[in-house]
Amino acid sequence: MAPPILSLVLPSETGRVLSIQSHTVHGYVGNKSAVFPLEILGFDVDPIHSVQFSNHTGYPSFKGQVLNGQQLWDLIEGLETNDLLYYTHLLTGYIGSVSFLDTVLEVVNKLRFINPKLTYVCDPVMGDEGKLYVPPELVAVYREKVVPVASMLTPNQFEAENLTGLRIVTEKDGLEACNILHAAGPSKVVITSINIDDNLLLIGSHEKEKGQDPERFKIVIPKIPAYFTGTGDLMTALLLGWSNKYPDNLDRAAELAVSSLQAVLQRTVNDYKRSGYDPQTSSLEIRLIQSQDDIRNPEVIYKAEKY
Repeated sequence: MAPPILSLVLPSETGRVLSIQSHTVHGYVGNKSAVFPLEILGFDVDPIHSVQFSNHTGYPSFKGQVLNGQQLWDLIEGLETNDLLYYTHLLTGYIGSVSFLDTVLEVVNKLRFINPKLTYVCDPVMGDEGKLYVPPELVAVYREKVVPVASMLTPNQFEAENLTGLRIVTEKDGLEACNILHAAGPSKVVITSINIDDNLLLIGSHEKEKGQDPERFKIVIPKIPAYFTGTGDLMTALLLGWSNKYPDNLDRAAELAVSSLQAVLQRTVNDYKRSGYDPQTSSLEIRLIQSQDDIRNPEVIYKAEKY
């Protein structure tokens, strides 16, 4: 007889997360950027790697493997056979094919059958700054099939535009995009970065009861003159972690997540400068391990402003 899963048997204020994202041997993107922070925040995390690459694709070259839908399902069946498929949260990030995303939808159904209270946090990783980096046909699958089953959605500006068909050029547009996404499914929507008039904003919205006006807020985020990888993956993980602790206060969860992320990015820039490297030269690997205290106990510097 297999031993019990202690993270389920013993009382926990956090939970057990299945995280389906990319993985790199070197650097911090996907699961490498999400698993460690969630563990610091007290979660048990089981990662499945949608791809396993030597390094992220911003380097001159990379090598590795891509998991297909059948291989994902094999892992799920292995877990189920051993009664290991009870999760409180599902987290998904970069997914590179329609077949894999269709299998993820089957995983959502399976996990919800086992635990109807499953929280599904979806970062619909499709592109940024006007450019898709997944096959175009994935957009329709996210819009029509994934958004309706998500509990929380964390798109960036470009992804929110693709999911809603709405151009976001004002704060009002951002709020309308949140309304469209609420109507499609998720009760919590966080557009993690919106560029408006050279200002960087996060806009969040929590529809606590279907049909009621959502609680909406924004956080003004300082621009750091550098380009980082893995920040969206880290942000979504932090939002999952803190919104679990503050389920009725998405604005508080976002304040903590933003403050953690900004501390990590500032440390990253400072450390590259200390090494004699110009941080504006190329994309930077975030200093995640060195920022444990900022993840565990962030100093809340960036405050939410309610609409």
